[in-house]
Formats: sequence, C-alpha cells, structure tokens
Amino acid sequence: MIGAGSRRIVITGGNAGIGLALARKLADRHRLLITGRKQPGDVAGVIPSGVSYVVADQSDPEASAHALVAGLGDLGWDALDNAVLNAGVGYAALDGFDTTDAIRETLDINLAAAIAQAHALYPFLERSRGTLTFVGSVAHRGSAAIPAYAASKAGLHGLARALRSEWGGRVAVQILHPGPTRTDMHEKAGYDPGRLRALFLDADDTAKMMAAAIASRRSPVTTSWLRYLVGGAFTGRRL
Repeated sequence: MIGAGSRRIVITGGNAGIGLALARKLADRHRLLITGRKQPGDVAGVIPSGVSYVVADQSDPEASAHALVAGLGDLGWDALDNAVLNAGVGYAALDGFDTTDAIRETLDINLAAAIAQAHALYPFLERSRGTLTFVGSVAHRGSAAIPAYAASKAGLHGLARALRSEWGGRVAVQILHPGPTRTDMHEKAGYDPGRLRALFLDADDTAKMMAAAIASRRSPVTTSWLRYLVGGAFTGRRL
C-alpha cells in the first residue's frame, strides 16, 4: 500500500522492458508517472494498477518534455523525488553502418529527448532535492553491432557527468549502465544475440539492482552479471 512517505517518481519508457520491470517493483510503495509512445488503451493491461501514464513520443524531444510537464500538472505534482530517464531505442547496423534515418531517430530518442526532459524536470527535482537518473548501457563503451545506439549512450554518460557537476548540491544526477537483459529490445532492434541470450539477466533482477543504485545516488553504476553474482539484486538500500 502506498503510504504518506511515498516518493513521486517519473519513469520514461515505463510501459516495456526494464522500465516496466522497475515500475512494477516500485508501484506498491510509491506514486508513479510513466511514459511511452503507445496510447493509454494499448497499455491498460500492461502497466501496474494505480500507476499514471502519459503519452510522450521521444522522437520529438521538445514535445516529449512538454508532455511530461503537462502530466505532472494533471497530477497536481509541483515537485519530484526521482526522475528515471529510461526510454530508448536501438537498431542493428547493416555491415557496421547505420542508416541516416536510424542515426537521427536514435539520437533524438536516446539523447536529445533526455536533455530536453532533464532541463524541463529540473525545477521539480530541485524543490525536493531529488535525483535524476539516466539509464545508459554497457554499450556506451562501444559496440560494432549497434554503433549509433552506443554513441547515444556514450553521450548520456557525458551528459550525466556534466549535470552532476553543474547541479551539485541541488539535484543529484547519476547514470546507470545495465548489462544485457532479457527484454524485447534486441528483437525490435533487428539483432539476434543467439546463444548469448541465455546469459542475459532477467529484467526483474536488473530492475532490483537499478532500484538499489538509484537509492544510493552513486554514479556511474553498472548493473551486470558481476554485480548480480555478488548479491546486487538482493542487497543495498531500498528505494
């Protein structure tokens, strides 16, 4: 049951994959507003009961930021405790080269929208000295299969470092880099990991490690198999 001490949390891309797993983990204790590209009727049976939802298509970064702020207004929220900017997209490159359209869409959704949303949400986070969390990827180090995606996540890493310095003392900023996780993202990207998929982490376990990392406010944090094997999904602070 959600109590008086619950947090007000935004999760972008919270209707699928890791974002949905995180929303399901937090929904029974906190007040959540999640976003996605699908219409409300299409996610009604997917998102947890009691969670608020707003359509925010990140392929239009500015519009997605406005949609988030409007959603907060509709809920009567004038402050935020946590904002988890998780929404993302990726495409497998053909022979190592992304198409121009794929590059533009990937950078808009993964990076430009995150920049616009971060600045739009800053006043809400500042009022509660909240935490802004960017969800990156271990691919930020580079990946031949998904170069534009890797570049967008490397950009997020740099953005998090810059804002952590700029906003220090007012808003905590962190970036989390999940390792390979069993979601439908690889299928959507047109990339088949083959037998390696058996080694991917379960989305619920990744979400548990992310929640503990968010509560710690540390940055950067990688939620990988190594972290899982040392108990990362079962230890740490509770969000």
